[in-house]
Amino acid sequence: MNADPSPPSAPDLTYLPRIQQTLLDWYAREGRDLPWRRTRDPYAILVSELMLQQTQVDRVIPKWEAWLAQFPTIVALADAPTSAVIKAWAGLGYNRRAIALQRLAQAVVAVHGGRVPDDVPELKALPGIGPYTAGAVAAFAHNRPVAMVDVNIRRLLYRLFVGAEVPEYRLSEGEIWALARAAVPPGRSADWHQSLMDLGATICRPRPLCERCPVREWCRAAPEWAILPPDAPRPTKSQGKWEGSNRQYRGRILRTLGALPHGDALPLPLLGARVREGYTEADAAWLLGLVRALARDGLALLSGDEGAYTVRLP
Repeated sequence: MNADPSPPSAPDLTYLPRIQQTLLDWYAREGRDLPWRRTRDPYAILVSELMLQQTQVDRVIPKWEAWLAQFPTIVALADAPTSAVIKAWAGLGYNRRAIALQRLAQAVVAVHGGRVPDDVPELKALPGIGPYTAGAVAAFAHNRPVAMVDVNIRRLLYRLFVGAEVPEYRLSEGEIWALARAAVPPGRSADWHQSLMDLGATICRPRPLCERCPVREWCRAAPEWAILPPDAPRPTKSQGKWEGSNRQYRGRILRTLGALPHGDALPLPLLGARVREGYTEADAAWLLGLVRALARDGLALLSGDEGAYTVRLP
């Protein structure tokens, strides 16, 4: 039975039991085999969640495995030299996440004796953990009946129970979280959220592949997508230009410093020559600004004074 082509603005949960069972069955057959799905270790799951923020799965898998080999426990991460943590993160981008993860580990050791909490409020009280990550750890490590909402889950739940999100969502963020909580099947929180993630990643993309969807029959948005033009506007968030951006040069600076022997530093002009082709003295103020920002983020140490600055990893 197809849904009415004119969905209401409020969620319609009429077919929720059928959607739940069909998605769980589909996930049991088609779910992606990801290494962090083979463990209930909350630390390993926490690392995977922070690595997966703004980074593709295929890039995360080898980094996650190498990370756990180098820092097998949260205590090992808390005690590690910060320079080693930054080097281990290299290649994942957004390097502040590495510092945030180590600070989180140190807080877990200091406050919880090295045990990652299983309670959402306690998880959210840790530095760097928001509602989504707290829910992910509670669900995937402990199968707690909690909700989590990221970009893909928001889009998927909205389409299933409200309608197409074009040109914009018609529910508030609080209403979407309430919908997410209402949709969790009893006793199946972990599998339910994994099924949503897989459906959102492989089928219910920004431009959905409705013909492949196992729950198309009950989806409020499917009839709308059938008549929407290919270029229908939808909510988007630009990541900004990468090539030549300061984000790109921040990464180059950290890779250059990471290649040095532990504790070694580079004079600022030599660092500039290694990270930017054609670097001149006119670029010094720009480079100093990048290094100071890295230092504020805990990713670099700037020593010396005007004309004699040196830079190294913490």
